[in-house]
Amino acid sequence: MTTDSSSTNRAPAEGISTFKGRERALRADRLGTGGLLLSVLAATAPLMVVAGVMPTTFAVMGIVGQPLLFVVLGAVLVLFSLGYAEMSRHVHNAGAFYAYISRGLGGTAGAGAALVALVAYNSLQVGIYGIFGFEVSGLFATYADLEVAWWIPALAAALAVGVLGWLKIDVNAKVLGVLLVIEVLLVVVFDIAAVADPGPEGLSLHAFNPDTLTGAGVGTALCFCIAAFLGFEQAPVYAEETSRPHVLVPRVMFLAVTGVAVFFALSSWALTVATGPATIVPTSQEQSAGLLFFLTEDRLGAAFTDVLHVLFVTGMFAAMLSFHNVVARYAFAMGREGLLPAAFGRTTGSSGAPGTGSLLQTGIAVVLVLTFALTDDKPAGDPTAPVLHLFTWGGNIGALGVIVLMAIASLSVVVFFVRRGAAAAQAWRLATSAVAGIALLVIAGYTVKDFDVLVGAGPDSALRWILPGVIGLALMVGLVQGAILRARAPETHARIGLGNEAFQLEKEAEHTP
Repeated sequence: MTTDSSSTNRAPAEGISTFKGRERALRADRLGTGGLLLSVLAATAPLMVVAGVMPTTFAVMGIVGQPLLFVVLGAVLVLFSLGYAEMSRHVHNAGAFYAYISRGLGGTAGAGAALVALVAYNSLQVGIYGIFGFEVSGLFATYADLEVAWWIPALAAALAVGVLGWLKIDVNAKVLGVLLVIEVLLVVVFDIAAVADPGPEGLSLHAFNPDTLTGAGVGTALCFCIAAFLGFEQAPVYAEETSRPHVLVPRVMFLAVTGVAVFFALSSWALTVATGPATIVPTSQEQSAGLLFFLTEDRLGAAFTDVLHVLFVTGMFAAMLSFHNVVARYAFAMGREGLLPAAFGRTTGSSGAPGTGSLLQTGIAVVLVLTFALTDDKPAGDPTAPVLHLFTWGGNIGALGVIVLMAIASLSVVVFFVRRGAAAAQAWRLATSAVAGIALLVIAGYTVKDFDVLVGAGPDSALRWILPGVIGLALMVGLVQGAILRARAPETHARIGLGNEAFQLEKEAEHTP
């Protein structure tokens, strides 16, 4: 990817048409540390990870050392965060990833990253609707003896998320926060119960033994596990809506990534303790996504397990709402900077929310859910049904996109500070960014290589290339758009990544004698 030195650390050039008015800026001072942290962590959907991702990784990959993988990935993402967080002190833009990449690698690269981010976070958000509809349909069948098609609760959720996305972020933070805290507490209760009543091998630490990370499945397991972290990187998206972004954004990022690493490492270890390390893989293969509920019913009773089932659904709703907010803010930033129609770059009424971006995301979700519903000619419980394809395809396309964005952002951090003449002062952060970038590229490579395993397709299936190709296509289209803007609309190209700073700089110029 080439860089545009002319657009790095740039201010609006003479004649630039920048946006004016309050509707072109997200409302500031709406989020403190707590609200921002809850909004970010909700995307990780802790119960969905513990009940869904962890058993799948044990069962499909056969890797007993999953707890150690969370520790390793936590270390890689902390290294990534060191440079990413330092850059957040200099760049405050709802475009986050693409704004950072623009500042380091130029507007053309930023345009490519912007479209990748829009596609990736849309894929993650819409993918959850599939498993959400499937689980809610199961709850109706189990507790109300009603047969409800999966797409009905999925569409209802899409509309509810859209309404909340139109409202103030502090309303969303409260919704996300309550659901998140309850989820975490219930998982912690299970962890304690597993330690208090371990399986036949006792409190074994075998899952943290490096010898457990051998075999062909390790690379693919890394892909599964890194998806569990997604959310922490969203903190800069809300930078414009905090009073002290240079302080709050880095603080929340480090709290999120370290908290997630510790929580998931301990919870996956608790699963191995409950069954015994020697039997965690076959038990996961037998129980699949029912592993956690199987273990809680034995130790904590049916009532606790029933509550866990309900919170599993509400946790997914919280994750959908969190990703929806991120997509809406990316669309807002892109509209403000000319990468999407200008209507997306305006906030809504008194709430100051990115309403048009919210409508866009809701529309995409509804269309995709209906598309998969119309092709659903299999029983709801069939594991090959489109409802589950929606989840696996969307989730893995989105995860690949975010991994690629983090790898490119790592390079951008290095270039940004070198060009500012701060390489010596930031040497250790640049080193950590480089190491993290290389590690993330390796993980991205494994993700593409093993995409057939990730989405449950055969090794000869065209899906193994078509689905990851969605991210590649988004990157190429974005780069082409950036190149065209640079040639035909240099004033718009120069604004990419500047966000509201373009408006502020123009205001200062107007008041300068």
